[in-house]
Amino acid sequence: MKRILFSVAMVAMAQMLVFCQKQTYVEIETTYGNIDIQLYDATPGHRDNFLKLAEEGFYDGTLFHRVISEFMIQGGDPNSKGASPEARLGDGGPGYQLEAEIVYPKFFHKRGALSAARQGDQVNPEKKSSGSQFYLVQGKVFTEEELNQLEKMRGERQRQQIMMKYATPYRNDLAGFQQANDRAGFEALMKQIEQEAAPEMEAVEDFVIPEDHRQVYTTVGGVPHLDGDYTVFGEVVKGMEVIDSIAALEVNNMDRPLEDVVLKMKVVKK
Repeated sequence: MKRILFSVAMVAMAQMLVFCQKQTYVEIETTYGNIDIQLYDATPGHRDNFLKLAEEGFYDGTLFHRVISEFMIQGGDPNSKGASPEARLGDGGPGYQLEAEIVYPKFFHKRGALSAARQGDQVNPEKKSSGSQFYLVQGKVFTEEELNQLEKMRGERQRQQIMMKYATPYRNDLAGFQQANDRAGFEALMKQIEQEAAPEMEAVEDFVIPEDHRQVYTTVGGVPHLDGDYTVFGEVVKGMEVIDSIAALEVNNMDRPLEDVVLKMKVVKK
């Protein structure tokens, strides 16, 4: 009897601990309203770094410096604090990068996703994240046909990147054949490069958007072409209308809003 009572007590205690667990939220205050974000525990490196920077006031006074309608709004560049209108932004950070924590397909670029910005694959093949820059997905609603086309394009882009990697060491030779108008030499070298790249090219699997993702992208929206390439580490739980307002702002030729959108952050629950 005592053993049964003990077991019941342990179960009750475990349930209480689960109930009392607090999710991690950050509130982003902007000149257009507030955005509440939940951070994922499955991406602890990004979660802890974001919390640390928010608590230190790192983001306070920075701008949403890159805004593209039906795509995303990007912030987190410390160089944007008090930046002049003509300043070129997007290269700033805390002096370090974060190891990628791409938990795909569990986390994907649905409307409201919080993701880490990063440098491109050519200089960053490990897909490491910026130490501070992030973006919030506005996205758009896609048709089934558009998603099918994205799947096809994604596979083709991967194969093109592989070919580029193998062709790069021969860049000067290829240029020499072109300058000499030596078509036979150019084609022979390209055939050699294709043979070298063939095993990796053949290993590329077709990109398939999961059915549950398709349901989201065709109803709620997002940016599916980024899936699996960037770390998604949180999501908006309140304030999507603020993102829509910011994404609708007029921008310059560098996608920076003509009107500064200043932000401030605070951790509201841990």
